[in-house]
Amino acid sequence: MGAMNVQLRSATTPPADVEAVGRFVFESLEVAGDGGGFDRESLSRRGFSGKVGETAILDRDGHLEVLVGAGERDGASDGVETCLRHATAAFARAVSGCSRAALDLSGLSGVEGSRAAQLAAEAVAGATYRYQGYRSAQEPSALAEVTFVVAGPGSGDTERGLERGTAVGEAVALARDLGNMPAGDLTPSRMAEIAVEQAERAGLEATVFDEGRIAEERLGGLLAVARGSAEPPRLVVLRYDPEPGADLPTVALVGKGITFDSGGLSLKTGEGMMAMKSDMSGAAAVVAALTACRALGVRVRVAGFTPLTENMPGGRATKPGDVFVARNGKSIEVLNTDAEGRLVLSDGLSLAAEEGPDAIVDLATLTGACVVALGRKMAGVMGNDSRLVRAVLRAGRAAGEALWPLPLPDAYRSDIDSEVADMKNIGKPGNAGALVAGLLLKEFVGDRPWVHLDIAGPARAEEDAYDVRKGSTGFAVRTLCELLTRYEPIGAPADDHVGEELW
Repeated sequence: MGAMNVQLRSATTPPADVEAVGRFVFESLEVAGDGGGFDRESLSRRGFSGKVGETAILDRDGHLEVLVGAGERDGASDGVETCLRHATAAFARAVSGCSRAALDLSGLSGVEGSRAAQLAAEAVAGATYRYQGYRSAQEPSALAEVTFVVAGPGSGDTERGLERGTAVGEAVALARDLGNMPAGDLTPSRMAEIAVEQAERAGLEATVFDEGRIAEERLGGLLAVARGSAEPPRLVVLRYDPEPGADLPTVALVGKGITFDSGGLSLKTGEGMMAMKSDMSGAAAVVAALTACRALGVRVRVAGFTPLTENMPGGRATKPGDVFVARNGKSIEVLNTDAEGRLVLSDGLSLAAEEGPDAIVDLATLTGACVVALGRKMAGVMGNDSRLVRAVLRAGRAAGEALWPLPLPDAYRSDIDSEVADMKNIGKPGNAGALVAGLLLKEFVGDRPWVHLDIAGPARAEEDAYDVRKGSTGFAVRTLCELLTRYEPIGAPADDHVGEELW
């Protein structure tokens, strides 16, 4: 699970036995690197313009040359790194019928060699991903090896970039695998088992709370959601410590792990349930990112909390109007059982906050309102600390994952006031649903710097595009890897305001 099937190498010239060699071509129809012998007029006649992702395959004396559009030379529209990712992914798709191929990175400018190798490796990993766990006839890509052609100096840095890109690519693939598994097989118990298996391979410490331990720990939100299901809930805690005993900050990650969401007694429509096996994508991203920490040399402690359960309409299910008490002692009136993600996160965030981390980041396929606001290619970002919000936005930009900051206005806090409890789990119908959900989550982080990512839109793709395949995307794994790799201490407590400059 999560393994790459393509071997990645680097060399100063294309190996003699490759079946295809790829070269980047800019919108000026200028070929990057050693790209002599291509006539601009002939390329133009073929309808090739050099736009990002375009490909043209030429047979030159029995040897395939693959020209890949790389956009503007300076990546003005999307940025150089995004253009590199997309162009490399397009190349990998174009040569999927070959066994061995090479891609010339030597003529690129604006991206340092090690970084270019990492981005290219991530792109190949994403573009060649296949989920075929239930197909009677397996259809793997023929592509077995890709060589990246680089300039001579710094080959060690290039290899390190490939290693980093492979680690991130495998983490994304793990999250995709989990998100694509049928909910009948990926029960809370099975997902906990997989998390432990992956933790052991990655050198992480793993602890699993069963239903008895969950009750002992007073995780009322998780228990409330789990009541309607025959499958018992689980909570997994994963820990990465790069240097035991060292004075290092801790970053806590919390992921929503609803392995199937029927809506509970507030039942979804049949169409609305079709993709609900992926409602654990936040938890999958947390598990996957943690498995990459050691390979990436992350220099902060990381603790991951993933509450796992189904949300089903059984005879014992939580009813609209029921009240439960979360881990931190605050009570929530449940008026809509389909707003369950915030209930399990209340306990995960409470556990994380109790450890006094330098920062907390939670991820959840939380609200349809965020999809309405931002669509399916962008996640919403909310938080109580402008420093941490900016750090997450920077990480998303570096990771090539689209994030957009959203406010948490105090004026909307009264929308979740309850007549019988400390709060209710929904606000006013049709009014700022994503923001109100964020305001509820804020009640459970105390004074810790915290950011919430609502990934309801981009967690699943409806069609293939560049390095994304239809289905589970593994969204936010790359952002977490970038955040943890580049992390600079925030300095708790939270500044409790997010400046207007973010919007």
